[in-house]
Amino acid sequence: MKILVTGGVGFIGSHTVVELQEKGHDVVIIDNLSNSSEGVLKGIVAITGIVPEFVKLDLRDKADVSAFFETHEIDGVIHFAASKAVGESVDNPLLYYENNISTLIYVLQELEKHQISNFIFSSSCTVYGQADELPITENALVKKAASPYGNTKQVGEEIIKDVCHISKQLNAIALRYFNPIGAHPSAEIGELPLGIPQNLVPYIMQTGIGVREELSVFGGDYPTKDGTCVRDYIHVVDLAKAHVVAMERLLDSENSENFETFNIGTGKGSTVLEVIESFERVTNTVLNYKIVPRRAGDVTAAYADTTKVKSELGWSAQSSLDEAIKSA
Repeated sequence: MKILVTGGVGFIGSHTVVELQEKGHDVVIIDNLSNSSEGVLKGIVAITGIVPEFVKLDLRDKADVSAFFETHEIDGVIHFAASKAVGESVDNPLLYYENNISTLIYVLQELEKHQISNFIFSSSCTVYGQADELPITENALVKKAASPYGNTKQVGEEIIKDVCHISKQLNAIALRYFNPIGAHPSAEIGELPLGIPQNLVPYIMQTGIGVREELSVFGGDYPTKDGTCVRDYIHVVDLAKAHVVAMERLLDSENSENFETFNIGTGKGSTVLEVIESFERVTNTVLNYKIVPRRAGDVTAAYADTTKVKSELGWSAQSSLDEAIKSA
Protein backbone atom coordinates (compact mmCIF):
# COMPACT_ATOMS: atom_id res chain seq x y z
CA MET A 1 0.00 0.00 0.00
CA LYS A 2 1.19 3.54 -0.75
CA ILE A 3 0.77 5.92 2.18
CA LEU A 4 1.11 9.70 1.92
CA VAL A 5 2.64 11.26 5.02
CA THR A 6 2.23 15.03 5.10
CA GLY A 7 4.83 16.71 7.30
CA GLY A 8 6.80 13.49 6.94
CA VAL A 9 10.21 15.09 7.49
CA GLY A 10 9.10 16.47 10.85
CA PHE A 11 9.63 14.94 14.27
CA ILE A 12 6.66 12.59 14.51
CA GLY A 13 6.27 12.23 10.76
CA SER A 14 9.80 10.97 10.15
CA HIS A 15 9.51 8.31 12.87
CA THR A 16 6.18 7.22 11.42
CA VAL A 17 7.72 6.95 7.94
CA VAL A 18 10.34 4.60 9.40
CA GLU A 19 7.71 2.40 11.05
CA LEU A 20 5.56 2.32 7.89
CA GLN A 21 8.52 1.30 5.75
CA GLU A 22 9.59 -1.37 8.20
CA LYS A 23 6.06 -2.81 7.98
CA GLY A 24 6.33 -3.02 4.19
CA HIS A 25 4.36 0.06 3.14
CA ASP A 26 5.47 2.36 0.31
CA VAL A 27 5.68 5.96 1.50
CA VAL A 28 5.55 9.33 -0.22
CA ILE A 29 6.34 12.39 1.87
CA ILE A 30 5.07 15.94 1.47
CA ASP A 31 6.80 18.63 3.54
CA ASN A 32 7.51 22.35 3.09
CA LEU A 33 10.56 22.13 5.42
CA SER A 34 9.31 25.08 7.49
CA ASN A 35 10.38 23.39 10.74
CA SER A 36 12.53 20.52 9.51
CA SER A 37 15.43 19.67 7.23
CA GLU A 38 15.68 17.60 4.09
CA GLY A 39 18.69 15.98 5.79
CA VAL A 40 16.22 13.97 7.89
CA LEU A 41 15.65 11.84 4.77
CA LYS A 42 19.22 10.57 5.10
CA GLY A 43 18.43 9.39 8.61
CA ILE A 44 15.33 7.56 7.40
CA VAL A 45 17.37 5.82 4.69
CA ALA A 46 20.13 4.96 7.18
CA ILE A 47 17.59 3.19 9.40
CA THR A 48 15.44 1.43 6.80
CA GLY A 49 17.65 1.17 3.72
CA ILE A 50 14.70 2.53 1.72
CA VAL A 51 14.53 5.91 0.01
CA PRO A 52 11.01 7.34 0.41
CA GLU A 53 9.66 9.55 -2.34
CA PHE A 54 9.88 13.18 -1.21
CA VAL A 55 7.97 16.13 -2.63
CA LYS A 56 8.71 19.60 -1.31
CA LEU A 57 5.32 21.22 -1.29
CA ASP A 58 3.43 23.78 0.79
CA LEU A 59 -0.08 22.49 1.41
CA ARG A 60 -1.35 26.07 1.63
CA ASP A 61 -0.96 26.22 -2.16
CA LYS A 62 -4.20 24.62 -3.34
CA ALA A 63 -3.10 24.32 -6.96
CA ASP A 64 0.06 22.45 -5.98
CA VAL A 65 -1.94 20.11 -3.74
CA SER A 66 -4.29 19.31 -6.62
CA ALA A 67 -1.37 18.73 -8.99
CA PHE A 68 0.21 16.29 -6.54
CA PHE A 69 -2.91 14.15 -6.24
CA GLU A 70 -3.37 14.15 -10.02
CA THR A 71 0.03 12.46 -10.41
CA HIS A 72 0.09 10.07 -7.42
CA GLU A 73 -2.02 7.03 -6.59
CA ILE A 74 -2.49 6.98 -2.82
CA ASP A 75 -4.13 4.33 -0.61
CA GLY A 76 -4.12 6.31 2.63
CA VAL A 77 -3.02 9.61 4.16
CA ILE A 78 -1.48 10.40 7.55
CA HIS A 79 -1.80 14.15 7.99
CA PHE A 80 0.84 15.65 10.29
CA ALA A 81 1.56 18.90 8.44
CA ALA A 82 0.66 21.73 10.83
CA SER A 83 2.10 24.31 13.17
CA LYS A 84 2.20 22.86 16.66
CA ALA A 85 3.29 25.19 19.48
CA VAL A 86 0.77 26.45 22.06
CA GLY A 87 2.67 29.62 22.97
CA GLU A 88 3.41 30.57 19.37
CA SER A 89 -0.25 30.08 18.45
CA VAL A 90 -1.28 32.61 21.10
CA ASP A 91 1.16 35.13 19.61
CA ASN A 92 0.33 34.38 15.96
CA PRO A 93 -3.17 32.91 15.66
CA LEU A 94 -3.65 33.71 11.96
CA LEU A 95 -0.60 31.63 11.04
CA TYR A 96 -2.12 28.68 12.89
CA TYR A 97 -5.58 29.01 11.39
CA GLU A 98 -4.17 29.26 7.87
CA ASN A 99 -1.59 26.51 8.23
CA ASN A 100 -3.69 24.04 10.22
CA ILE A 101 -7.21 24.52 8.85
CA SER A 102 -6.89 25.49 5.18
CA THR A 103 -4.36 22.74 4.50
CA LEU A 104 -6.65 20.12 6.06
CA ILE A 105 -9.53 21.27 3.87
CA TYR A 106 -7.42 21.12 0.69
CA VAL A 107 -6.28 17.57 1.48
CA LEU A 108 -9.81 16.39 2.29
CA GLN A 109 -11.09 17.89 -0.95
CA GLU A 110 -8.53 15.83 -2.88
CA LEU A 111 -9.44 12.67 -0.98
CA GLU A 112 -13.06 13.18 -1.97
CA LYS A 113 -12.16 13.95 -5.59
CA HIS A 114 -9.92 10.89 -5.97
CA GLN A 115 -12.02 8.58 -3.77
CA ILE A 116 -9.24 7.90 -1.28
CA SER A 117 -10.82 6.29 1.76
CA ASN A 118 -8.24 6.11 4.55
CA PHE A 119 -7.26 9.17 6.57
CA ILE A 120 -5.48 9.63 9.90
CA PHE A 121 -5.51 13.06 11.52
CA SER A 122 -2.76 14.19 13.83
CA SER A 123 -4.87 15.51 16.69
CA SER A 124 -3.94 16.40 20.24
CA CYS A 125 -4.97 16.20 23.86
CA THR A 126 -5.33 20.00 23.66
CA VAL A 127 -8.84 19.36 22.28
CA TYR A 128 -9.93 18.64 25.86
CA GLY A 129 -8.73 21.93 27.34
CA GLN A 130 -8.46 21.53 31.11
CA ALA A 131 -10.40 18.31 31.62
CA ASP A 132 -12.75 17.97 34.59
CA GLU A 133 -11.45 14.48 35.41
CA LEU A 134 -8.09 12.75 35.10
CA PRO A 135 -7.05 10.56 33.42
CA ILE A 136 -8.81 11.86 30.31
CA THR A 137 -11.05 9.49 28.34
CA GLU A 138 -12.16 9.96 24.74
CA ASN A 139 -15.64 10.73 26.08
CA ALA A 140 -14.43 13.70 28.10
CA LEU A 141 -16.24 16.96 27.45
CA VAL A 142 -14.45 18.96 24.77
CA LYS A 143 -14.29 22.45 26.24
CA LYS A 144 -13.36 25.75 24.67
CA ALA A 145 -9.73 25.41 23.66
CA ALA A 146 -7.12 27.16 25.79
CA SER A 147 -5.12 28.25 22.73
CA PRO A 148 -5.51 28.84 18.98
CA TYR A 149 -3.43 25.68 18.41
CA GLY A 150 -5.87 23.64 20.48
CA ASN A 151 -8.77 25.26 18.64
CA THR A 152 -7.34 24.21 15.26
CA LYS A 153 -7.35 20.61 16.45
CA GLN A 154 -10.92 20.89 17.73
CA VAL A 155 -12.10 22.49 14.49
CA GLY A 156 -10.06 20.01 12.43
CA GLU A 157 -11.78 17.08 14.10
CA GLU A 158 -15.19 18.68 13.56
CA ILE A 159 -14.44 19.19 9.86
CA ILE A 160 -13.40 15.56 9.43
CA LYS A 161 -16.40 14.31 11.39
CA ASP A 162 -18.77 16.37 9.22
CA VAL A 163 -17.18 15.05 6.03
CA CYS A 164 -17.36 11.47 7.29
CA HIS A 165 -21.02 11.98 8.17
CA ILE A 166 -21.99 12.70 4.56
CA SER A 167 -19.25 10.72 2.81
CA LYS A 168 -19.86 7.29 1.34
CA GLN A 169 -16.18 6.46 1.18
CA LEU A 170 -14.08 8.34 3.77
CA ASN A 171 -12.94 6.47 6.89
CA ALA A 172 -10.95 8.53 9.37
CA ILE A 173 -9.20 8.17 12.71
CA ALA A 174 -8.13 11.12 14.86
CA LEU A 175 -5.26 10.21 17.16
CA ARG A 176 -5.30 12.54 20.15
CA TYR A 177 -1.78 12.27 21.39
CA PHE A 178 -0.29 13.71 24.45
CA ASN A 179 3.36 14.90 24.59
CA PRO A 180 5.74 13.15 22.17
CA ILE A 181 9.41 13.10 23.16
CA GLY A 182 12.52 11.05 22.50
CA ALA A 183 14.22 9.79 19.36
CA HIS A 184 14.76 6.66 17.31
CA PRO A 185 17.18 4.30 19.11
CA SER A 186 19.61 4.63 16.19
CA ALA A 187 19.86 8.39 16.89
CA GLU A 188 19.65 8.90 13.12
CA ILE A 189 16.45 10.94 13.55
CA GLY A 190 14.99 12.83 16.50
CA GLU A 191 13.60 16.19 17.52
CA LEU A 192 15.71 19.09 16.26
CA PRO A 193 13.44 22.06 15.53
CA LEU A 194 14.70 25.02 13.55
CA GLY A 195 15.25 28.15 15.66
CA ILE A 196 14.25 28.37 19.30
CA PRO A 197 12.43 25.20 20.47
CA GLN A 198 8.76 25.64 21.35
CA ASN A 199 8.52 22.38 23.33
CA LEU A 200 10.00 21.35 26.67
CA VAL A 201 12.27 18.41 25.88
CA PRO A 202 14.23 19.85 22.91
CA TYR A 203 14.77 23.00 24.99
CA ILE A 204 16.05 20.85 27.86
CA MET A 205 18.43 19.08 25.48
CA GLN A 206 19.75 22.29 23.97
CA THR A 207 20.20 23.80 27.43
CA GLY A 208 21.99 20.68 28.59
CA ILE A 209 24.61 20.93 25.82
CA GLY A 210 25.00 24.69 26.11
CA VAL A 211 23.17 25.85 22.99
CA ARG A 212 20.68 27.61 25.26
CA GLU A 213 21.86 29.36 28.40
CA GLU A 214 18.86 28.61 30.60
CA LEU A 215 15.52 26.79 30.56
CA SER A 216 12.45 28.73 31.63
CA VAL A 217 9.86 26.66 33.50
CA PHE A 218 6.53 28.42 32.96
CA GLY A 219 4.74 28.54 36.29
CA GLY A 220 5.67 27.13 39.66
CA ASP A 221 2.33 27.79 41.36
CA TYR A 222 0.03 25.26 39.71
CA PRO A 223 -1.99 22.97 42.03
CA THR A 224 0.27 19.98 41.38
CA LYS A 225 2.77 18.02 43.50
CA ASP A 226 5.62 20.46 42.82
CA GLY A 227 3.76 23.46 41.37
CA THR A 228 4.62 22.76 37.71
CA CYS A 229 2.36 21.56 34.90
CA VAL A 230 1.64 17.85 34.47
CA ARG A 231 1.76 16.18 31.05
CA ASP A 232 1.77 12.65 29.63
CA TYR A 233 5.12 12.20 27.88
CA ILE A 234 5.15 9.44 25.27
CA HIS A 235 8.13 8.08 23.36
CA VAL A 236 7.88 9.11 19.72
CA VAL A 237 8.61 5.57 18.48
CA ASP A 238 5.64 4.26 20.48
CA LEU A 239 3.54 7.04 18.98
CA ALA A 240 4.74 6.26 15.45
CA LYS A 241 3.78 2.62 15.87
CA ALA A 242 0.28 3.70 16.91
CA HIS A 243 -0.12 5.44 13.55
CA VAL A 244 0.84 2.27 11.69
CA VAL A 245 -1.64 0.20 13.70
CA ALA A 246 -4.36 2.79 13.07
CA MET A 247 -3.67 2.89 9.32
CA GLU A 248 -3.76 -0.89 9.09
CA ARG A 249 -7.11 -0.82 10.91
CA LEU A 250 -8.43 1.52 8.20
CA LEU A 251 -6.97 -0.51 5.34
CA ASP A 252 -8.48 -3.74 6.68
CA SER A 253 -11.52 -2.29 8.40
CA GLU A 254 -15.05 -3.52 8.39
CA ASN A 255 -15.78 -1.23 11.31
CA SER A 256 -19.23 0.38 11.20
CA GLU A 257 -17.95 3.73 12.48
CA ASN A 258 -16.21 5.80 9.82
CA PHE A 259 -14.83 8.37 12.29
CA GLU A 260 -13.04 7.27 15.45
CA THR A 261 -10.90 8.98 18.08
CA PHE A 262 -8.19 7.43 20.24
CA ASN A 263 -6.01 8.83 23.03
CA ILE A 264 -2.33 8.03 22.50
CA GLY A 265 -0.34 8.37 25.70
CA THR A 266 1.24 6.40 28.51
CA GLY A 267 -1.54 6.92 31.02
CA LYS A 268 0.90 8.51 33.48
CA GLY A 269 1.42 12.20 34.19
CA SER A 270 4.79 13.79 34.95
CA THR A 271 5.49 17.33 36.10
CA VAL A 272 7.96 19.59 34.32
CA LEU A 273 10.35 19.26 37.24
CA GLU A 274 10.10 15.46 37.06
CA VAL A 275 11.12 15.62 33.39
CA ILE A 276 14.09 17.78 34.35
CA GLU A 277 15.00 15.32 37.11
CA SER A 278 14.81 12.48 34.58
CA PHE A 279 17.21 14.33 32.29
CA GLU A 280 19.63 14.95 35.15
CA ARG A 281 19.39 11.33 36.23
CA VAL A 282 20.04 9.69 32.85
CA THR A 283 22.75 12.15 31.76
CA ASN A 284 24.39 12.86 35.14
CA THR A 285 24.15 16.55 34.21
CA VAL A 286 22.80 19.45 36.26
CA LEU A 287 20.40 21.55 34.20
CA ASN A 288 20.33 25.34 34.45
CA TYR A 289 16.68 26.39 34.80
CA LYS A 290 14.50 28.93 36.57
CA ILE A 291 10.81 29.22 37.40
CA VAL A 292 9.12 32.09 35.53
CA PRO A 293 5.48 33.28 35.33
CA ARG A 294 2.86 31.07 33.72
CA ARG A 295 2.51 31.02 29.92
CA ALA A 296 -0.80 31.85 28.25
CA GLY A 297 -2.63 28.84 26.85
CA ASP A 298 -1.22 26.19 29.19
CA VAL A 299 -3.54 23.90 31.16
CA THR A 300 -2.64 22.58 34.61
CA ALA A 301 -2.63 18.84 33.93
CA ALA A 302 -3.38 16.39 31.15
CA TYR A 303 -2.73 12.67 30.96
CA ALA A 304 -4.49 9.90 29.08
CA ASP A 305 -6.85 7.11 29.85
CA THR A 306 -5.60 4.52 27.35
CA THR A 307 -8.26 1.86 27.89
CA LYS A 308 -9.92 2.35 24.49
CA VAL A 309 -6.75 2.25 22.39
CA LYS A 310 -5.57 -0.87 24.19
CA SER A 311 -8.84 -2.71 23.65
CA GLU A 312 -9.65 -1.49 20.11
CA LEU A 313 -6.19 -1.25 18.52
CA GLY A 314 -4.20 -3.54 20.78
CA TRP A 315 -1.63 -0.79 21.23
CA SER A 316 0.10 0.44 24.38
CA ALA A 317 3.18 2.53 25.12
CA GLN A 318 6.30 0.47 25.89
CA SER A 319 8.93 3.02 26.92
CA SER A 320 9.41 4.76 30.27
CA LEU A 321 10.06 8.48 30.76
CA ASP A 322 13.74 7.80 31.48
CA GLU A 323 14.08 5.70 28.32
CA ALA A 324 12.47 8.41 26.21
CA ILE A 325 14.64 11.15 27.72
CA LYS A 326 17.80 9.07 27.28
CA SER A 327 16.99 8.50 23.60
CA ALA A 328 16.42 12.23 23.12
